Amino acid sequence: MRVLRDRLAISQQKTADSLKITRGRYVKYEDGSSEPPIEILVRIARFFNISIDLLLTVDIRKYPLDNIAALPNNRIVLPIIVDEQGENKIEIVTQKASMGYLTGYTDPDYIESLQTLSLPFLRNGKYRAFPAGGDSMPPYSDGTFIVGKYVERREDLKKGKTYLFITREGIVYKRYAKQNKNGTLISSDNTFYEPYEIPWSEVLEIWEFASSINTKEISPEWVENLNTKEMFLNLIEEISHLKNLVSDKL
Repeated sequence: MRVLRDRLAISQQKTADSLKITRGRYVKYEDGSSEPPIEILVRIARFFNISIDLLLTVDIRKYPLDNIAALPNNRIVLPIIVDEQGENKIEIVTQKASMGYLTGYTDPDYIESLQTLSLPFLRNGKYRAFPAGGDSMPPYSDGTFIVGKYVERREDLKKGKTYLFITREGIVYKRYAKQNKNGTLISSDNTFYEPYEIPWSEVLEIWEFASSINTKEISPEWVENLNTKEMFLNLIEEISHLKNLVSDKL
């Protein structure tokens, strides 16, 4: 409260008057010797234009208030941290840290413990880097990090764009197809994998593709295997087409 009041450059008396309490009572709240009841807490939050969640759970001394993003549903705060040069700090969720992310994504202390990087061409919005794995989204595979931009509303999803879906089961990087009130249909670029729907109740966060970082060189064998798979898929399509022709003649 002292930090918030100092940022507004107002006195304790003026703050107390605005909250409709005595200065002595306000001082006890500010120095921590007493805790405000819920009705006063609501007044304090409204006066400083800050959510109760943020007021109670985050050490706001660490973040400029302009760098706090308001989020829908139960996600109230998302600190946007910048370095000394003012560049957006992008937290890196490593493969090792990815399972912990599913429980720690709402914990500012956990997020603060992650390593960060800055990319000067990513400025507007909140970004975070996640590991890619497998062969479902070529050319991204093990050793690739997908940098995503936080999506506040699922209505903002764009058909054909790729997104990181953070679910209760893990982190998946897929292409968005469509959605309904129950969930979202996503697909892999590798057509060996069938499209499937993720229920909205399982989705924790969504991050839109913004950039990628490869930590391993793409091997010639990987490209050759991919070409072999494409040839195999084309062959399957041709066989299916021939079957349809024969069926039509019969």
